[in-house]
Amino acid sequence: MLITRVINPSDIRALQLNETLFHNANGYLGVRGALEEGGYAPSVRGLYINGFYEFVEMKQAEALCGLVTEKQTTVNIADVLNVKLTVCGEEFSLFTGTVHSAVYSLDMDAGVTKRHVDWTSPNGRRVNIEIVRMASFKQPSLFTIEMRVTPVNFTGDIEFVSTIDCHVRNFSDPDDPRVGDESEPLTRPDEPARENGAEYVTTKTGKSLLTACMGMKNLRKTGVYEGSELLIQSGLPLTLRKKTVTLTKLIAVTDSLRHSDCETACRDVLNEAEAKGMSYWYACQREILADYWKSCRIDIQGDDELNLALRFNQYQLFQSATRDEHGNVAAKGLSGEGYEGHFFWDTEMFILPVLSLADPDIARKLIAFRHHTLPQAIENARILGHTKGALYPWRTIMGRECSGYFPSGTAQYHINGDIAYAIVRYWLLTKDKEFLRKTGLEVLIETARLWLDAGHFDPLENNRFVINAVTGPDEYTCMVNNNYYTNVLAQYNLEWAVKAFRLAGEQGLFGVTEDELARFEAAARAMYLPYDEVLDINPQDDSFLHKKPWDFANTPPERYPLLLNCHPLHLYRHQVCKQADTVLAHFILEDKQSLSTMKNSYDYYERITTHDSSLSACVFSIMAAKLGLTDKAYDYFGTSALLDLLDTHGNTKDGLHIANMGGAVMAIIYGFGGLRVKEDGFHLAPVLPRQWSGYSFRFIYEGTLREVNVTADGYTVRAV
Repeated sequence: MLITRVINPSDIRALQLNETLFHNANGYLGVRGALEEGGYAPSVRGLYINGFYEFVEMKQAEALCGLVTEKQTTVNIADVLNVKLTVCGEEFSLFTGTVHSAVYSLDMDAGVTKRHVDWTSPNGRRVNIEIVRMASFKQPSLFTIEMRVTPVNFTGDIEFVSTIDCHVRNFSDPDDPRVGDESEPLTRPDEPARENGAEYVTTKTGKSLLTACMGMKNLRKTGVYEGSELLIQSGLPLTLRKKTVTLTKLIAVTDSLRHSDCETACRDVLNEAEAKGMSYWYACQREILADYWKSCRIDIQGDDELNLALRFNQYQLFQSATRDEHGNVAAKGLSGEGYEGHFFWDTEMFILPVLSLADPDIARKLIAFRHHTLPQAIENARILGHTKGALYPWRTIMGRECSGYFPSGTAQYHINGDIAYAIVRYWLLTKDKEFLRKTGLEVLIETARLWLDAGHFDPLENNRFVINAVTGPDEYTCMVNNNYYTNVLAQYNLEWAVKAFRLAGEQGLFGVTEDELARFEAAARAMYLPYDEVLDINPQDDSFLHKKPWDFANTPPERYPLLLNCHPLHLYRHQVCKQADTVLAHFILEDKQSLSTMKNSYDYYERITTHDSSLSACVFSIMAAKLGLTDKAYDYFGTSALLDLLDTHGNTKDGLHIANMGGAVMAIIYGFGGLRVKEDGFHLAPVLPRQWSGYSFRFIYEGTLREVNVTADGYTVRAV
């Protein structure tokens, strides 16, 4: 399937959007979809490595105990795109001469992006140009560009100049809290070296002391382009005689997180890439994607636009997810620098629920990142005053907290419950006992220990277990007592720490005693879950219903999103939600409340939720389907599925909303399909929107691929 966009050189906003939509990534590296030839500003020409970071100072107004003073930020490593094409002395550019046609396309079966340009130079020489880019799934360190140039009305000289530019900076916008504000380069490149017709350059960070190495080799069918001696570039004049000439640019990228000698590893990748040839790598790309689409195929009968949007979202999830324990899934994946490349709870609650069904191996490695960074989570708990347990950071790259504003960041203790939920979910889907014992159990135990230290049995609340001064998913309501979402996930975490320990079948693991397990069980039984008998709803927290309702009728459209236009304290004093909070809790842990409570809560929170967060619409869609509100579920689903393709939040130029993409897929499988995975197996409760004649989806359960087909006559399930 193809996503295509006509390129309009006069529409700079669309060009910026294309850089995101047509980026190339493979879970390890990501390259923005900027134009090889450049020619416009502002353009973000970025290469990013999953988990590769630099430490940056974070200034605090007051030096209070434990506040974050140093964050990690993802690093724009280099500009590897540069290929300058000169036709008889005239440089190719979309901003000069005549553009007869220019189209970007993403081929989601071949795993490549393409750009087709029909261009006439100012002096009348016409050429057809096709550019194909690929980030290899087979060899994650390999990125390739093929540029094919065909003359239309002339014979003459052309020249390619192919470059790697390591003198780059990260994108910054001090007026937008969703992006970074670093203005200085974050790496220092060494002098380039040449070997066997290839060029290599190493660049290093100053504080994190990480190293990245890039190699480049430029090929055409008749040989290797000769390079210059001083620049990281290669160039060679050619003569076009009414036939196509192809430049193949091979880029190898390695780093010191994954390689003890990243320079040698880089050379090995580049040599292998050249030896096997592009036809091999293209074939591997198709084969890997064919397996992926086989396991996760979704088909909607009656809505081609949404069908294509879903496929796009699924493809981006596959591009963004790490294949090792050194990375994860950033909020923007590897498509841009929004949120500085940080990992959030997004992975556990919106991405893993999809990838666990489609590719359990990737899911296991994403969870392994949390186990890999458990020592930092334990350290973080001690910084925040806890004597036991681990507290995972709200936003991070290498495991330490990066949130400078703790009321809506570090205070979101529910991250522990989110990670525990993801571990349990993976276990229920796979019954992978080795994973549970070696990876999952220790995290479940340490996160459960944190709840015992963060909460207490309150004599003023009939000795119920309470958790005070925390923030739930809704960032417009901060530092509250007994956030429902947090408490119900803490309860689940405590319950499953005990169950998982029993399943592991070995006493004494991780210092666990029977007395500690009994305390886990007691806290879970006594957990306080706020409930209002008059309204038959779960209040978002103890104080939420006592606040003044937000005046939506007199809030003009230009004031949204509220986080950019209202002081946080003003928001905290009102009943207004940025996103689903209690509604999300009802989706993931539906057995904790009655159907009437969930329905009344849905109606209550829908009236006061702005959906300023991209993570909101998909959750409201899922719960609307659960509650029989199918038309409403359909509307929310469309909003979620098309968010980036239509740039409805106005900031896709900074990177894709990867978690929302997972949420859109969840809205089909868990929403309309009604899939739930519990201890007694998987359950389905499909509903069919009236706009569709049917739909189908696939998922892997206990090693078997299953397909669900839903029509107006009912549904079927079969093993594939």
